[in-house]
Amino acid sequence: MKNTLVKAVYAGFMIGVGGVVYLALENKIVGALLFSFGLLTIVNQGFFLYTGKIGFAKTKEDFERIPVIIIGNLIGTGIVAVLCRLAGMNISSAAICEAKLAKAPVPIFILSVFCGIMMYLAIDNFNKCKNHLFIIAPVMIFILSGFEHSVANMFYFSLAGMWNIRSIVYLILMILGNGVGAKVFDICKQS
Repeated sequence: MKNTLVKAVYAGFMIGVGGVVYLALENKIVGALLFSFGLLTIVNQGFFLYTGKIGFAKTKEDFERIPVIIIGNLIGTGIVAVLCRLAGMNISSAAICEAKLAKAPVPIFILSVFCGIMMYLAIDNFNKCKNHLFIIAPVMIFILSGFEHSVANMFYFSLAGMWNIRSIVYLILMILGNGVGAKVFDICKQS
């Protein structure tokens, strides 16, 4: 499990880096494109990202690793957020977080399901044809469409310092929604 945790921390770190570049750019299309570097690195380095693993979890051992992956992803995104604050970077995720927390729970869950689908398709399509476009396009789609990526939101909440009961409940909804979206597509593929 130690190796799982380390690979999950690295994955969370890379999603945090993607979040930094997204926040640093005014052009959101370019920001979404460059955010995909995080997932490209995760896939190519074999790191463990919750949204990239949950759809492919089949065994008891796979599912037992999921909480460790989530914790590692949270640690990795938190490290990036702390380092950004220490470096005095001129980026903020407060407005993004406030907009997310202003939504009702059902839309948050639905947007999370859509993101889970995008992440599942990114990994599944990449595994089948090794074309990096299949990673870049779904990442851009989920960002530009406003779909909710639980790990990216770990970074945004950490950077904004907006951890409270509501953000924790919403993060749990996002984790569940991402998992449902990924598993539904995995089940459909199997039938």
